[in-house]
Amino acid sequence: METVYRRATREDASGLSDIRRRSILGLAPPKMSVAEAQAWAAKLTRAGMEQKLRELEVWVAELDGIVAGWGAIRGDWLEGLYTDPEFAGRGVGAGLLEMFERLMCERGIRAVRAEASWNAMAFYLRRGYRANGPQSPNGAWPIAKELL
Repeated sequence: METVYRRATREDASGLSDIRRRSILGLAPPKMSVAEAQAWAAKLTRAGMEQKLRELEVWVAELDGIVAGWGAIRGDWLEGLYTDPEFAGRGVGAGLLEMFERLMCERGIRAVRAEASWNAMAFYLRRGYRANGPQSPNGAWPIAKELL
């Protein structure tokens, strides 16, 4: 399957919100309880996704025309990265992350900053990210990676 990366559009809002919800509910447990995953998944409404599309640089990864994941950046900050559980383990998240890192390098950004959920921490650590602070009250870990 060929992966195509493109900027998200307003028309993608509902689908991206749904991918985020399914990603959290399908991939976060057992690293967090089902109740915690449900509470986290419920935090983003369609209107909230539309706001993200206005305020952030949101990209999608399509496999054979199907949106399989998405992520968002703002400056040197990775604002989110989600993969549809149907496509988990197929390089969708890794491909989006590599694309974001390349974009940031091209823009002269020297390091990527983000927050990792407990279930995603190993994914980031395998890709050269390091924890750079204590876990926040919302359960996220601040992480960063120097870019070459």
